[in-house]
Amino acid sequence: MTTPISSDLDLSTSLQQESWAAQLKRKLRPGEVMVESSLFIVGILTIFITLAITFVLGDQALLFFADPEVSLQEFFLTTSWQPQAEQFGIWALVSATLTTSAIAISVALPLGLSAAIYLSEYANPRARAILKPVLETLAGIPTVVYGYFALLFVSPLLRSLIGTDKLGVYNMLSAGLVMGIMILPLISSMSEDALSAVPNSLREGAYAMGATRLEVSTQVLVPAAFSGIGAAVIVGIARAVGETMIVAIASGAGPKFTFNPLDSAETMTGHIARISGGDLPYGTLDYTSLFAIALMLFLITLILNLISQWIIAKFREQYE
Repeated sequence: MTTPISSDLDLSTSLQQESWAAQLKRKLRPGEVMVESSLFIVGILTIFITLAITFVLGDQALLFFADPEVSLQEFFLTTSWQPQAEQFGIWALVSATLTTSAIAISVALPLGLSAAIYLSEYANPRARAILKPVLETLAGIPTVVYGYFALLFVSPLLRSLIGTDKLGVYNMLSAGLVMGIMILPLISSMSEDALSAVPNSLREGAYAMGATRLEVSTQVLVPAAFSGIGAAVIVGIARAVGETMIVAIASGAGPKFTFNPLDSAETMTGHIARISGGDLPYGTLDYTSLFAIALMLFLITLILNLISQWIIAKFREQYE
């Protein structure tokens, strides 16, 4: 029995590709080898740093949970955080973190998505060249500047509108609003990239059927780019959860279980910044409690990143 011609062609093509790959590998110049090796080292170093951070947090947090004065039930189910009084209810800090983050994303999502749609679909090249750098400039402002902006401008403005008897100088509302301004460039930039990646054939098809520009933007492009927009929102939330200086300056000090944005309360990052600035003896319960809070914050951020990856994989559209 003779071998089919197609099989001979496939075998010949495979051998030819292997030969080309071998020639390319032999012809790598020293500079290319150096670049390849550098990228490999950087990748390995990134993984090592991540594992080292996880090990340090886990090791010190285990010392905290191993203390007989601490129980997992009290840590996860109670709402009072007073280490000096042996009260370790993490929800006193988590509630403020969730409240400020919710306010931030409620501000950044509509504004950021609107800015992304305008820059992607409405703005002419000249307007885009001016507005996009201005918007991205917000991402380069130090967060400590945002913090004092919230304390010295936003809070007095809100107090004049709401009332000084209802809103104190330190409050979660002003901190959350300014955090929303801070993460706005992140959401708008990622959302614009997702909208720009949608093929023009979808736009042209929608316009050919008589759709308006607003209908194309909201009913065609946004659903098509949902995976990228959803990932941008999750990344923005993770950025807000991990923010330190704004909440440390404007939100107030002292753990307090409340979801009222008019109250002052301390977030997880704000508490870590305030307590770690003092003279805590190494190995004490107060010291190891900071790592327990940091580990909780790390797990929340990790969960948000996993949700982001799931959204991208679940709702990604493949176009030819």
